[in-house]
Amino acid sequence: MQKLLFPDKDAVKGRAIFLGERLDLRTLEATTPLGRQPLAIAAGSDGCVVLFKYGAVVLFGLDPIEEATFLNNLKPLVQEPFSKPETEEATLRIEPSRAGQVENGIISLQEFSVESLQVVADVLAKSVVLAHYELGTASVFDQIEPFAAGLQRTTKNERWGKELLRQLGRTLSIQHKIVGRVEIIDKPDLLWEAPELERLYARLENEYEIRDRHQALERKLGLISSTAETVLDLLQHNSGLRVEWYVVVLIVVEILLSFYDIFVKV
Repeated sequence: MQKLLFPDKDAVKGRAIFLGERLDLRTLEATTPLGRQPLAIAAGSDGCVVLFKYGAVVLFGLDPIEEATFLNNLKPLVQEPFSKPETEEATLRIEPSRAGQVENGIISLQEFSVESLQVVADVLAKSVVLAHYELGTASVFDQIEPFAAGLQRTTKNERWGKELLRQLGRTLSIQHKIVGRVEIIDKPDLLWEAPELERLYARLENEYEIRDRHQALERKLGLISSTAETVLDLLQHNSGLRVEWYVVVLIVVEILLSFYDIFVKV
């Protein structure tokens, strides 16, 4: 039997925040939560918060003071917090005939069950994570573009090397986080226990374009990686050629010194 929340309301506010690289939830998991996988706990006077180990939280039904208090208490559990966390807001409304639809920031639900809120939280959390890394990838793109344009003029600028390696490292890090840690395109484990919510999840995932945005992000990251690898290969090739010329010059110098010794002795 699903646990129902907000019995006297037909609409509640939801807010997703990507706080940092990770959340240490061990202390909260040791309590008696409203739900697990993902972890849902009571907060404020009658609110609910869903937390994710990859650093996102989704708050439902908290007023501004309750939200500020909760986030302040959560700070010690946030690892590598972001200076400007990505956020996304939505209003959840009881509308059984339109359950799963999203229009103008309003998400229609069958009921305010903990399980339904966990499904909504999973999608909203993934959306703010994607938004965060979409901005990060756009920044990498802006920095990679001069290197790609520079290839039309010369491939001998060795100062590119370190910067390209740094950008390639950032790209690989983003790929690792969205695939390995956040598991963007994986369904939440909750659906194994509540298969009746799979339709709701599928509709929300489609409304927020989770898979499409993930694929677009993967394509951009792949392009960044291939660009950086191409330039690094060219720089390495030029470096190899330079070493070969150094060897040739040394051989020529050695020959000239030998001739000099011969002429001096003569």
